[in-house]
Amino acid sequence: MDAYLVAVASVVMIYALLAIGLNLQYGETGLINFGHVAFFALGAYASALLSLRGWPLAITFPIAALVAAVSAIPLGLAALRLREDYLAIVTLGFSESVRLVLQQEREITFGVQGVPGIPKLFGAFGGRLTDWAILAALFVAVALAAWATHLLQRSPFGRLLRAIRDNEPAVVALGKDPARFKIQVFMFGAALAGLAGAFYAHFLTFISPEQFVPLVTFHVWMSVILGGIGSLRGALAGTLLLVAFLEGSRFIRDLVPGIAEVQMASIRLAVVGLAIILFVLLRPQGLFGRDPQR
Repeated sequence: MDAYLVAVASVVMIYALLAIGLNLQYGETGLINFGHVAFFALGAYASALLSLRGWPLAITFPIAALVAAVSAIPLGLAALRLREDYLAIVTLGFSESVRLVLQQEREITFGVQGVPGIPKLFGAFGGRLTDWAILAALFVAVALAAWATHLLQRSPFGRLLRAIRDNEPAVVALGKDPARFKIQVFMFGAALAGLAGAFYAHFLTFISPEQFVPLVTFHVWMSVILGGIGSLRGALAGTLLLVAFLEGSRFIRDLVPGIAEVQMASIRLAVVGLAIILFVLLRPQGLFGRDPQR
């Protein structure tokens, strides 16, 4: 049971890194990113493939964040020219393009067979101590990311991002150029996703393109919405709430007898969807979002 709880807590931390980055892009700046999973995948593959070639993890993790951040530059440039709905389509297409490349480039990424034998983070510790060490490292990474984001939100840079979100023409009229700020936000959020991907790869020790489908992005979106758009603590709390929904639904079969194993997937999806719909109806602003009536 302890191993299961540690694994679930590690998943919460990984999704928290993803949610912090997405919340900065959309909650603070108003940039719709439906391709967040692409940077997650790029970070995972970059760190995994380099580590299999003998690179130390202390180097592959920063490289994973850097690769994801650099790959976000084209999307940042696209954000300068596209409206919200078109940007959403472009980012979604970008994530699927990345996944297809990972499937087809067999000589580099091993294709649909995936990448096995990835060195486990803190694998030298052995046993349960390794999993606890990974969880501790993830906790530190999330804490540092949350602290950096908090400082950014309270800085003049953060106030400018919110101004771009609320009224970009007014920002331009004041002589500010939103272009470079949008690119920087895309890069920062992508770097956090790449770092999360590196942790993911060296936690599971196996990755494949099928693990990086658009559903991952929409899970992160649900975390941000449940917690409250634009709220840092909401992104963290929403992640915890979403994973609680997803993992808690696994025990439905124990509570309701007579459910076949093949029916569980559909029932879990229905229960999780219903729970999220009810939550949004009862508290549309999320756990820590601002009350729209005030």
